[in-house]
Amino acid sequence: MKRPSHREIVGKLSGAKAAVLRGAVRLVNAKAVREDLLDLDFLMDDLPDLLTSILEELNPALYRGAKPPQKSYEDTIKGCELYAFSWKSSTFGCGMYFKFALQGDALWIVSLHRDRKPEGGA
Repeated sequence: MKRPSHREIVGKLSGAKAAVLRGAVRLVNAKAVREDLLDLDFLMDDLPDLLTSILEELNPALYRGAKPPQKSYEDTIKGCELYAFSWKSSTFGCGMYFKFALQGDALWIVSLHRDRKPEGGA
């Protein structure tokens, strides 16, 4: 069986939504997320509402991570599986890239920025 399955991705997105509702959101690199949000004309204070909107936009067809998911090498989430998505966001009005991990009841944001792949790129 190829991982992650459609059902598994749905479950991870559901877990991410639940973590946002609980306020259990953590950042692997807060400085990078802050700078990427500023580039998009948003502030860190906007992040909870943005995450709610982002997670409503995502679905398994937008998954762009490895199969099977890569494991993080970052100390804070070492060994956790990474789930990456790339899509045209109505929230941000541009192509976006979002990578996260779930650890316990927390959503860890690894990347949240404009999609850096060139248009039409692979």
